[in-house]
Amino acid sequence: MVSSRKYCSSVAFIVLDSQIIFLLTGGANPQPGEISLAHHGVLFLDELPEFDRKVLEVLREPLESGRILISRAARQAEFPARFQLVAAMNPCPCGYLGHPRHACRCTPDQVSKYRGKISGPLLDRIDMIVEVPVLPESALLSAADGESSATVRERVAQARERQLTRQGHPNNALQPKAIDMHCVPDNAGLSLLSAAINKLGLSARASHRILRMARTIADLDNASAIQSRHIAEAIQYRRTLSGS
Repeated sequence: MVSSRKYCSSVAFIVLDSQIIFLLTGGANPQPGEISLAHHGVLFLDELPEFDRKVLEVLREPLESGRILISRAARQAEFPARFQLVAAMNPCPCGYLGHPRHACRCTPDQVSKYRGKISGPLLDRIDMIVEVPVLPESALLSAADGESSATVRERVAQARERQLTRQGHPNNALQPKAIDMHCVPDNAGLSLLSAAINKLGLSARASHRILRMARTIADLDNASAIQSRHIAEAIQYRRTLSGS
């Protein structure tokens, strides 16, 4: 999945390891929209800053509760959903910020305004933000040397089975008390997380998401305990758009 701008220098992929539901309704009778229709699937939103900010802000509460309650004069409707949200955006309005060969035409204020369309509270509910730089022609034309999809699928299936055996549900469904039980890092990892909370000013929500992410990374690593390297990788995904 890439940005619609063919030559953009980088694309921020935002992945939510969470339950989510969003409802677009009209008239007296509430109807499920595209996000609630993605139940048990993946919803991909391209050009994320182009969505109206009010629409994006509506996502905040459903990201926490996994449902939304719509009230009308005649009735109320609740739409639950569990799915993974993936979104993409350009590094700036023109798409060339950081490009090695094309100059960016945007002013700092334009870049700041563009990225500011994604609010801090919404970013706080996002598990991973990954910047993908532009690939050189040699990489685009050469054969892929990574793992096959079948290999990755097997590793993910094994990690999921570990989660179900340990706690009865995937890590994304862990609540605070369960996080305290199943997501305890070693001493080095705890010190690293404490330093990150103080240095980066992480919220309680962000720290819980780091622990859940680290638990998943450890499961993929076939590690029974969360180690400092798992915490370090999870923290790395908590970058902000202003610092990308």
